[in-house]
Order: sequence, then C-alpha cells, then structure tokens
Amino acid sequence: MSENSEKQIDAATGTELNTHEWDGIQELNTPLPRWWLWTFYATIIFSLGYVVVYPAIPLMDSATAGTFGWSSRGDLKKEVAAAEATRASTNKAIAQMPIEQLAASPELMRAAVEGGRAAFKVNCVQCHGSGAAGSKGYPNLNDDDWLWSGDLAGIHTTLVNGIRQPGDDATRVSQMPAFGRDQMLTAAQVEDVVSYVRLVSRQEPASASAQRGTKLYADNCAACHGANAEGNRDVGAPNLADPIWLYGGDRAALTETVTNARQGVMPAWGQRLDPVTVKMLAAYVHSLGGGEQAKR
Repeated sequence: MSENSEKQIDAATGTELNTHEWDGIQELNTPLPRWWLWTFYATIIFSLGYVVVYPAIPLMDSATAGTFGWSSRGDLKKEVAAAEATRASTNKAIAQMPIEQLAASPELMRAAVEGGRAAFKVNCVQCHGSGAAGSKGYPNLNDDDWLWSGDLAGIHTTLVNGIRQPGDDATRVSQMPAFGRDQMLTAAQVEDVVSYVRLVSRQEPASASAQRGTKLYADNCAACHGANAEGNRDVGAPNLADPIWLYGGDRAALTETVTNARQGVMPAWGQRLDPVTVKMLAAYVHSLGGGEQAKR
C-alpha cells in the first residue's frame, strides 16, 4: 500500500481508502458510477420541474395549482361531461323512439339493454334476484311464461303501472277469489280442484278426486284460466298446464292458493323512475331470453 500526504490509495485496486479502520481493516472509498450520478441529478431536476408545472405542494385547504393548471379531478370532470353528453344524445333518441319500434334499431336497442341492466341492478334485484331468476312470489324473468304480456310494449306497461297499485286505474290487477276462505268451495272441493290442476300439469295421475275437480274447475275457474287451463293474459290468469309456478305447484302450495288466493304487488316504476330508464328496463327484461315479438 502506498501513501501520500493527502490520501491513502489501495495498491491492489488503485482506489482511495477511507481514513477510518477497524482492527487494521480499512474500507475502499469506491466512487459512484457516473451514469448513476447523472440519473440522480436528472431526477432532482425533474422533480423541481414537476413541482412547478403540476399540483404538488399541499396547503391548508388546497394545493399549489401548477403552471399547467392540470388536475386529476379536472380530467375526471371532463370525462364525465363527455360521457354525459354522449348518454344524453342516446337517451334522447330512446325517449323519442316508440317502445314498439325500439327493436328495429339494433344500436339503440343495445344501448337501452345496457342502461336497463344497470337500472335493474339498482331497483329490481331485491325481488327478482341478480340473475332475474326470481323466487317464490317473484317471477322468473328469464323464461317465456308471462301473466300479461311478454312483448316490449306489454313489459313496458307492466313496469310503468305496476301490479295492484292503489289509485292507479291502469295498474295490472288479477282478481282470483279466495275460494276456501270465502266459503265458495268446501275444503274437500278445494282438494278436488287441486287434484285436477295437478292432473293437467302432469304432476299426478287421473283419480276420482281429479274427476270431481274437472266439473268444479269448469264451473269456477275456466272463465279466467280457460277451458284447457292454459291461462288468459287479458286478466293475468296464469297457465296451469305448464310446469312453471309463481308460488309453487306442489299440493300444499296449490291448496293455499285456491283457499286464500294470492295478491302479489309490484311498484309502478313510472311513478319512481324517469321514462327513459323505465323504457330501458323494459328492453333489458325483454332481452333476458323470454321476450316475445309483438303480435301483428
């Protein structure tokens, strides 16, 4: 190791040694690489420029604005405004399009379906479920079994006026008597009617009870549900001959229905949501798989 009056140099590497030592061991004072130093200096210059150009220094209730006047909130506001402008144009077109003609415009129909999908998640999943499959007392909107109508206009009418809404003359209403509770039929006759319904819905074989229920059905039920028990959408009477049931098709559920009737309700969304959102909901429900074409 060589020495001079100013610094010590390691003979093996030619690198300056630090002046401190531990038990005769000294440490090399290896300089930082030049590329690293220049990068470090560049980051310092960049940070100074950033502080000047962009919001950076927090103040009591705000921050320095920066010479560019940029902010993330400002960018978001512009993006939201642009989206609102686009949506406003689409909503206006949907509002002006008669519901019966909406499907004739694929672009508008797609926009309406997506808008309805969002509105459904906020307003309808509580009863019909996230997948619109429904539950006991709440219809499955994916199938093609409709109490009133399954085309766009019919679904829209149901949404606007609801079901059994007091004070709304246009609301959907079905009037099924409580045959057992109001003593229109005896308990035994109710059981016979249930046997007939389970026969025509292919859940039970023919029996003496079902035979007796045939006449009871014709006298008391056929006026609404039809001679073949296939329902009547004009009065919201369900099809009793298929395997789809709103409250259940087992004997106990059917006995309860015939005895006490059912009085399900749905809000009149026309009183709660704007017309475009209701129209979008109709488009979304129609798109779920059970939507029908308008009858010509």
